[in-house]
Amino acid sequence: MTNGVRHVLGFVAGLFLPSLILVGLLYGTGEITLSAQRFFAVSWAAIGVLVVTAIGLAFLVGSRLSPVASLLGGLQYTVLGLLPILELGGTRLLPTNWLPLPLARGYMNAGYLGFLLLLGVLLLAASAFPSRWRGRPRTDGPPAPYYAPGPHAYSGPAGPSGPPPAAERDPYAGEPWRGDDATRPMRRD
Repeated sequence: MTNGVRHVLGFVAGLFLPSLILVGLLYGTGEITLSAQRFFAVSWAAIGVLVVTAIGLAFLVGSRLSPVASLLGGLQYTVLGLLPILELGGTRLLPTNWLPLPLARGYMNAGYLGFLLLLGVLLLAASAFPSRWRGRPRTDGPPAPYYAPGPHAYSGPAGPSGPPPAAERDPYAGEPWRGDDATRPMRRD
């Protein structure tokens, strides 16, 4: 998949997925609050919705999806998280009764506690990594050319394919991370 296609799909996912996650988050937190206040009970349906919401957030932040999706979701959550904080200054920004009861109660919980702002900044930070914007290198091209060993190759009694002398052996050749771990910046001596 090319980068352009990946980012277009990320844009489409960024339009729909954060909104669905937000509805699930607001419904789950609002329904848990209402059931705890009215019946002193746990709403298992709301907990299930919150679990699915958490899985959706993990998918949105994940590195396989284009960062455009988390960027759009982060902007949406940051704006919705800043509105309650701006309202604390006395200016009424949100209309009354603009959401049904469980969603309104969930927005009161998540918005005024700063949880939506926290999620917005998290999503914006997840989309800021440059490695998420780059695509994978192409693997369908021709293989890399093979180069024969140069003049620096050991040509002792066993020939060029023989073992190097003890002074030229790599002391880390037997380590399990040798060649596998590209994240280790330098050797430990």
